[in-house]
Amino acid sequence: MNFKSAYLYIIVTAISLTLYTNFGNYGSLEFFLIIKPSFGSIYSSLESTYLISNEWWRLITPTFLHFSITHLAFNCLWIYVLGSKIEHMDGIALFLIIFFLSSIISNAGQLVWSQQYYFGGLSGAVYGLLGYCFIIELDYKGSRYDLPEALYLFMFIWLLLGFAGVLTIFGFGNIANAAHLIGMIAGFIIGLITKYSLKL
Repeated sequence: MNFKSAYLYIIVTAISLTLYTNFGNYGSLEFFLIIKPSFGSIYSSLESTYLISNEWWRLITPTFLHFSITHLAFNCLWIYVLGSKIEHMDGIALFLIIFFLSSIISNAGQLVWSQQYYFGGLSGAVYGLLGYCFIIELDYKGSRYDLPEALYLFMFIWLLLGFAGVLTIFGFGNIANAAHLIGMIAGFIIGLITKYSLKL
């Protein structure tokens, strides 16, 4: 196992931060949420968090927060699978660009969509990576990253089930559906830019 790989550091960071916050049950969790919790509006909290306090790390830290062991394990598995393939084929730099851009965009989108700040997870980035792979592989017929078509189908169905509320009914908890959708759209866009600029 190559610990020079960025995806492994992402997994270690997610595990460490999740354990440090005791799966969202420890007071230090507030330090890592996308905005500082307050009794004001979301937009006044945004101003206080970013323009006054300059707490810009909050744009990315929700990505590493998880609220159950299954939530953490599921997301880390996807980062391992997708991250290892993208790093191997396209390099660490491009993987990190996709990861951080889709993370920040999906976190911001989830905040605006839901008007709630208590959320977290790698899944917005996972959907960003998946969306990127999907766009690139359209020209390779699934051969570049060697991801089965059934995997894409499963993740798209999972996204639809989340928006339909089915996953909540079956005990998966409150899911950041907007983060999934927006992360995937970000991945599509990055994939299109990459395809036509780098000629992958």
